[in-house]
Amino acid sequence: MLSFAALRARWTGLLGPFVALCLGVALMSATALILVSAQPRVPDRYAGAEVLVAAPPVEAVSGTFPERRPWSPERTAELTGRLAALHGVTAAVPDRSFYAQAVLDGRPVGEPALGDPQGHGWSSAALAPYRLVAGSPPGRPDEVVLDRALGLAPGSPVTLLTATGPAGYTVAGTVDGPGFYLADPVAAPLSRGVRLIGLVLADDADPAAIRAAAEAVVGRDGTVLTGADRAQVEPPRDARTRWIGMQVLTAMTALAGFVSIFVVASTFAFGVAQRRREFGLLRTVGATPGQLRRLMYAEALAVGAVGAAVGAVLGTACAPAFGALLVDAGFQPAGFRVRIEPWPPAAAYLVGLVVALLGVWSASRRAGRVRPLEALREAVVDRRPMSRSRWIGGIVVTALGLLLTVLLAGAGPDEIVNYALYASMALTGGLTLLAPVLVPPLTYALTWPLGRLRGATGMLVRRNALTAVRRTASTSAPMLLTVGFTVLIAGSVATSTGAYASRDAGAIRAGSVLVPDGTPGLSDAAVATVAGTALLPSTVYADPPGGTATGAGEPLAAAGVDPVGFARVNGRLSVVSGDFAAFRGPETAVVTAGLAERFGWSAGGGATLGYPDGSSGPVRVAAVVADGSIPAQLLLAREVVRAHDPSALTEAVFTTAATGPDDGGADRRAVLGARLVGVAEYAAERDAAEDRLVWLATLILIGVSAGYTAIALANTLLMATAHRARELLLLLRAGATVRQVLGTVAAESGLVLAIGTALGLLVPAVALLAIRSALSEQLGVPVGLVVPGWTIGSVVAGCVVLALAASVLPARLILRAGPGGAGPRVE
Repeated sequence: MLSFAALRARWTGLLGPFVALCLGVALMSATALILVSAQPRVPDRYAGAEVLVAAPPVEAVSGTFPERRPWSPERTAELTGRLAALHGVTAAVPDRSFYAQAVLDGRPVGEPALGDPQGHGWSSAALAPYRLVAGSPPGRPDEVVLDRALGLAPGSPVTLLTATGPAGYTVAGTVDGPGFYLADPVAAPLSRGVRLIGLVLADDADPAAIRAAAEAVVGRDGTVLTGADRAQVEPPRDARTRWIGMQVLTAMTALAGFVSIFVVASTFAFGVAQRRREFGLLRTVGATPGQLRRLMYAEALAVGAVGAAVGAVLGTACAPAFGALLVDAGFQPAGFRVRIEPWPPAAAYLVGLVVALLGVWSASRRAGRVRPLEALREAVVDRRPMSRSRWIGGIVVTALGLLLTVLLAGAGPDEIVNYALYASMALTGGLTLLAPVLVPPLTYALTWPLGRLRGATGMLVRRNALTAVRRTASTSAPMLLTVGFTVLIAGSVATSTGAYASRDAGAIRAGSVLVPDGTPGLSDAAVATVAGTALLPSTVYADPPGGTATGAGEPLAAAGVDPVGFARVNGRLSVVSGDFAAFRGPETAVVTAGLAERFGWSAGGGATLGYPDGSSGPVRVAAVVADGSIPAQLLLAREVVRAHDPSALTEAVFTTAATGPDDGGADRRAVLGARLVGVAEYAAERDAAEDRLVWLATLILIGVSAGYTAIALANTLLMATAHRARELLLLLRAGATVRQVLGTVAAESGLVLAIGTALGLLVPAVALLAIRSALSEQLGVPVGLVVPGWTIGSVVAGCVVLALAASVLPARLILRAGPGGAGPRVE
């Protein structure tokens, strides 16, 4: 009964925990539903084949999603023939795919990806199955069947871009699905190796029996998939997109849970400090410390039950729209749909209750330590703002943060982010604990301009802050966390991006770079428009000394280059052993030191590589170079890559000519999906898609953190203002005007924001300087400190508006009673 009475009397002070828990549970419900729904699905292009035979998977490093290793041409032909002969199989279709993109109105259209080529042989259409809605199948070498969504009727001319360049075709027909379908004999020379064979079954065939028979044919040289297992052949691009989305959602949910605990804990801790007299009265009339602790738990449980219930319903309702936003942002693959199930919201509801109880734990212990004599206390003067435990904790945690900052300066590439995050967390916690010590000097410094103004506003603001140091420190803590986290995350991402771009630009000895424009890469025809050194990426396969679990080897990033031209434009090339000049001809290769060590290769020795067309062959290692000095794990001659990977696209062409006035070739390059840019622009845009996802994830995390801490800030100021009702009315009785009182309240809120901002800038400044030093040392280039002012300014401005509203508006309501008013009951 006492708990419900306290809730009714103090419901305004519990708005912060309620909103925080409501939003936290809503976010957890939505993300849990999305994570449950984000499962691999059968690609539409294979949905019509009840049985799929896939090549064996390769060993993959965590976070990478390579394609399966293709069968050799001979093995493909053997498997196709034997599978087609099985009883109940009407056709065994080897899926041959290649890069293809339509050119309409003089520009390439669509958004194809290298990992999901859109060109196929006509027989592959039966695996979807896509229905021929107009025209006829391609019969001649210059005929194509394409998606009716392009708006081209049968008989229309169309230009297709492939890896070799543009070619003119006639539309033979249209289908009700994506892709470009050529006659099988035409598609075969353009295609990569075969990684999948689809089985078209007779109407009365038993898929389970066909699967068993196919497994006997394939043996260990592949995987036979039926039903939902066919999702294992989803495009690597979709698997990678879903993996990135899961990382972002997991981080966002963890951050929401952590900050929810912070908001609940800070609100109840602040409430305990304000209710010391109330708790003292309860102790005086016989309440035990245990009863006071149970009172706090009951209040938190009541707020958590209602807030979590509303949040669970809200999150479930918003999950489909949130999922659609993730698809648009690139964190879920196209076609993703949220599946509503009851257990994720229920689990989020229970987590919300646990968060509420964890948040109130510390405050309940403080409430139980209140003595009966506190009932006689009227003043809010902090007699001892710093306890012994707070001193010890603040010094130890701050020292730990400084130690991590020192270690950060010498951290490796994979450790920089972790050290920066841990150092900032430690420094934030340390400064929060030591805030009562830092508040007085900051108050004097920040209120010095107010002291030179006429009137008593400056004096009142300064005295109020110094009189209630712990209150000032508590209200500034959310701002410290918001600013510190925003500056650290935004600054570290922007600084790292700029540092790597500077390194790449400094290592390229070229005047300009030909890059893709509206295409996933450059065709051979686009490469031929400029004189320069081309970089043709591909994937090869090799067996490590101990073998692999699947027997398919390990995928290696390769690049086909002209050896002489590559040595001329690469400013980072560092030979460890061998002679780079010996890199000549189709049977030589250059490998990195890390790769050579792992596979036991050495300069002058031999290695056996598997190629994207399924063939294998020996190469001689001409030289071993330092890790990071070439843009791949090994280099091959460009003609070797082109011969074994007909669908490979060039990443860039480095030319000595500087970009300048249009030489008349810009329109020609545009048709081919290419443009000429400066070296700096190329370096900045090279990982543009990756950088975009990283920045979007950064903004999401900043939004979650800033949103929650803004709630804590607003709720704390709201509680503080309501608690000072008598004080504000006393100022009116002493002759101050309503405008002067509101100005004082606004100035005090501004002071709190300024203190929190100052401390919040101090924490990331130390970490960012260490990050800059570490990056500069590792990359060997000057690194500038980049802090996105617009992002940080938006967060600070939002907090300012919310804080002023949370303090001035309640004060205005209190002052409406006039000097003779009693104000709301706060005791």
